[in-house]
Amino acid sequence: MFYRECGNFKDSYASDMAIFPIPLDRWGFIVMLFVAFVIVPLFVSEYLMMNIIVPFYCFALSAFGLNVLAGYAGQISIGHAAFMAVGAYSSFILYGRYGVPLIPSIIGGGLVASIVGTFFGLPSLKIKGFYLAISTLASQFIIEWVIVHVHWISGGVFGTIEAPEMFIFGFSLDTPVRKYYLVLCIMVLFMTIGKNLVRGQLGRNWMAIRDVDYAAEIIGVNLYRDKLIAFAVSTFYAGVAGSLITFCYVGSANIEEFNVMTSFALLGMIIIGGLGTVLGSFFGAGFWVMLPIAINQSLGAVFEVVPAGILSNIESIVFGGLIVLFLILEPYGMARLWHTIKDKMRLWPFPY
Repeated sequence: MFYRECGNFKDSYASDMAIFPIPLDRWGFIVMLFVAFVIVPLFVSEYLMMNIIVPFYCFALSAFGLNVLAGYAGQISIGHAAFMAVGAYSSFILYGRYGVPLIPSIIGGGLVASIVGTFFGLPSLKIKGFYLAISTLASQFIIEWVIVHVHWISGGVFGTIEAPEMFIFGFSLDTPVRKYYLVLCIMVLFMTIGKNLVRGQLGRNWMAIRDVDYAAEIIGVNLYRDKLIAFAVSTFYAGVAGSLITFCYVGSANIEEFNVMTSFALLGMIIIGGLGTVLGSFFGAGFWVMLPIAINQSLGAVFEVVPAGILSNIESIVFGGLIVLFLILEPYGMARLWHTIKDKMRLWPFPY
């Protein structure tokens, strides 16, 4: 079989820690980058690029942030979308009101979200599980209220700020392709950083806290520090993703884009995609973006017209049902299924 390794020998720490231990995996990753950077801008329509691929990248980045917190560190959060809103509004204020360049504004939005997220992560030092989930849910409603009622932030009672014209190094981001490249480059950069982060000492500390926190403390893991770092990193990714969604997808900062249902959707993404995996963030985000299209096409083949309200309810029912199904049948999500398939390919034709 072309995918199978000839033996399983690791003669150095570098080879043992390699992200892609099999050459075909490395080539597959290079091909995916080539498709994303070259094929998609040349051959994919602007509609698909802006309405499917760009939100997919943004939600994958945000889902990875939640995966850092819930999947790696074991700290549940039901207010993740609120920190996306913090990043979105912060970056808009920095760019539109104070003239900060676009890239520093996006990173600044992530940093502001990280500071706010660390503050709301303080209860994790004393509580966990269901109580922490309720605490993070409270942060969702608190942040929504502050954004809507503090007019200096939102500019009015509707909580909406229109995006100004965007420039990077003097070039206007006035075309879908340029916005696509901005989102793609930032997503690839931060996903690469995140992948190496969770593979390092800090990632191992998070997984030790997730598995048995008191045992982790006994072996020297600083629970307080590493939990707060998990909240800071998670909400930073949420803030950057929220900034990208508002700048490059929606075109305005609107609190309705980051309501509590979005937080539940993000939690569903990492459950379906796979907790504690980078790949699961992509699977979950892709599933969330493609689900409405798949349902619409399926119902369109049977019925001529499907009311939007019914379609939305069907999407919620299907998505919720799949979350329950994955929790029962495959708690580690689509990423585990993918790794199982790869292991079978490596071992074929042997059963072990």
